[in-house]
Amino acid sequence: MYKSYFKKVTVLGAAGKMGSGILFLTAMEITELKLMNPGLDATLYAIDLSADGLDGLLSYVEGQAVRAAEKKTVLLRKLYADRKDLIENGDVIQQYVKDVLASIRTSNHMSDAYGSSIVFEAIKEDPKLKEAILRDIDVHSKDKPWYFTNTSSIPIGELEIAAGIEGRLIGFHFYNPPAVQKLVELIPTSASSAELVDFAKEYAKKLRKIIVPSNDFAGFIGNGHFMRDALYGIQELERMSKEFGFTTALFTVNKLSQDFLLRPMGIFQLIDYVGIDVVSYIMGVMNPYLDNEDLQSQLLDNFLKMGVKGGQFSDGSQKEGFFTYERGRPVSVFDPEKKEYVPIDGLAAKAGEILGPLPMKYNWKQVNFNPKKADLLAEFFKGLAGMNSMGAKLAKAYGLRSKEIGELLVSSGVAADSKDLNKVLETGFYHAYGPVNDYFN
Repeated sequence: MYKSYFKKVTVLGAAGKMGSGILFLTAMEITELKLMNPGLDATLYAIDLSADGLDGLLSYVEGQAVRAAEKKTVLLRKLYADRKDLIENGDVIQQYVKDVLASIRTSNHMSDAYGSSIVFEAIKEDPKLKEAILRDIDVHSKDKPWYFTNTSSIPIGELEIAAGIEGRLIGFHFYNPPAVQKLVELIPTSASSAELVDFAKEYAKKLRKIIVPSNDFAGFIGNGHFMRDALYGIQELERMSKEFGFTTALFTVNKLSQDFLLRPMGIFQLIDYVGIDVVSYIMGVMNPYLDNEDLQSQLLDNFLKMGVKGGQFSDGSQKEGFFTYERGRPVSVFDPEKKEYVPIDGLAAKAGEILGPLPMKYNWKQVNFNPKKADLLAEFFKGLAGMNSMGAKLAKAYGLRSKEIGELLVSSGVAADSKDLNKVLETGFYHAYGPVNDYFN
């Protein structure tokens, strides 16, 4: 039965951005299973090498649990119906948070993962490291665990064979942050047992996640599209830099990809959000598996050599990357020649002159959350198609490239169909529309 698999659950890399979210979601699921099944034997280990990270982990879980509990007080009142001492909603919420925290045991020792029934792996995106750790746990575990890897790029089947855990590993790729994002890419291998796949689907359903299956190919659906899309943006930056200079070109391509393609953030903001180092690494993981493609960027490598990495701090704030940020908004852009950040003041006007006007003054948020979204999108892109400005031409080319990437992922079997492909971009990346569409022909 579903609940019996939670006898001992371990989250590796529990103090990281992804691991902490996976831990929180699993802690809630275990807590609610225990409330519905008194006497259920289930423990949850949070393992991370960072003692400081673990110190802050429980505070993070506590804050998330409070917010989650406030949204489901009706359910919690039912689960605590036999607790006559819990009178007010605040009492129920406080008890629930206490129980969630009590379900977690923190540790800096990998040996505490031995004997797990389920292991969620959310460590560094390094295949050799993942292989070594999973193999070590498996060798020391009499009852062979199921393994869920949160890798966003490494082929699951190769990892499974290298670690000697055939049939017991599945790709379960949460999107960042796991506590908020609804999407999970599910990547079984050819050896994954039907029982494991069924459990993974049930677990995702319990977490109210949207599952999109992906074929086991490096990068899967999400990064299969994002990495190629990012490379196109980088190539446009390099091309336009020759005419307009680096900082103006960067700001212009970022604005183009956000405003003219109606995306939640520009392509270079998105690379910053994920991390320049992470994007470069994922491209490196994917590149050996690609035929007739060269998925690498010297520009990213150069930025990393200068110590410009992007990414996020543990509190979710943005680190310095292509841009620096204040309250989530870009305020300066990195100039690789000067090796310093320069204010973006004045760049907006230059970018506006280069791109020209939008067909209509809609932004992503105004479109994406509008009940008449389909009509607004059709109106916007019909207007764009009738324009001959630089911005319109560049947006059409970018949109066509994005569509081409999507069609490649479908035709090569990474995504089952365009519906699944579009769902990943719409759900995992919050795009207002999927890349395979009729807007760009």
